[in-house]
Amino acid sequence: MRSIGNFLWFILGGVFMGLCWWIVGIFAFITIIGIPWAKACFIIGQFTFFPFGKEAISRKELLHKDDIGTSSFGVVGNVIWFLFAGIWLALGHVFSAIACFASIIGIPFGIQHLKLAAISLFPIGQTIVDKEVAAAARNFNAEQTAASMRHKN
Repeated sequence: MRSIGNFLWFILGGVFMGLCWWIVGIFAFITIIGIPWAKACFIIGQFTFFPFGKEAISRKELLHKDDIGTSSFGVVGNVIWFLFAGIWLALGHVFSAIACFASIIGIPFGIQHLKLAAISLFPIGQTIVDKEVAAAARNFNAEQTAASMRHKN
């Protein structure tokens, strides 16, 4: 089912937004200082081409440790990103979602565009993994939190 969803997504507009991500990535890469943002653009652009079966998750939530993207530098990077590119990519996804919501068949695609719009706003510190990996990381975190709560009592 994921393959069919990804194929339909790609031919019905996913290719357009994926290319938008890659174009922004190329511009970021050309500036040299934007190389960290460019890397995120290419990763999320690939995700935008074929989003079904994958999910964005915080690297801190996945790896259980901070890195430069999940620290205060990541917050600053996300603010810069939001001002220069994030808002525009998010608007592209929102307008694409509205177009998808015009038909019943397009509703799942519209929902996916809204998820991508949220990622577009603050992508630094996130990574793309299979849905099963994201679920396993969240379950592990929930178990760790429950265990730490039991030890406090």
